[in-house]
Amino acid sequence: MLDEVTTRFIGTAAKLAPDVLASVYEHMVRLRGQGGREASRALKLSASHESELQAKVTSTLLARAEELNSFRSGLLSNAKSAYVIAARAVHRRETLAREHYDVILRPFAAAGVEIPLREDDPAS
Repeated sequence: MLDEVTTRFIGTAAKLAPDVLASVYEHMVRLRGQGGREASRALKLSASHESELQAKVTSTLLARAEELNSFRSGLLSNAKSAYVIAARAVHRRETLAREHYDVILRPFAAAGVEIPLREDDPAS
């Protein structure tokens, strides 16, 4: 079962405007060459956690499919991809390398999304 922090993070997808979601996705694409690709590869989840995470992200964004795709064709798919990767990082926040966590979640932080703290964060 996904933890409450991961579930809450996924819920932020319902609140971001289409232009912000597009910006987050584009920022993630730009970061792929700056450690994002390696960070994404480090995000393996168990089959049950992956299935639950995918279902939560999909159901959260599917309610906005028309709105997102009318803003930009394919935005639903792009937003889902970005949120799945980020939610995996949030779910694995305590075991994922700090630099991987930071690079994956940087686009969300830049968009004003509250990023869950890790136990080793100074403010925790």
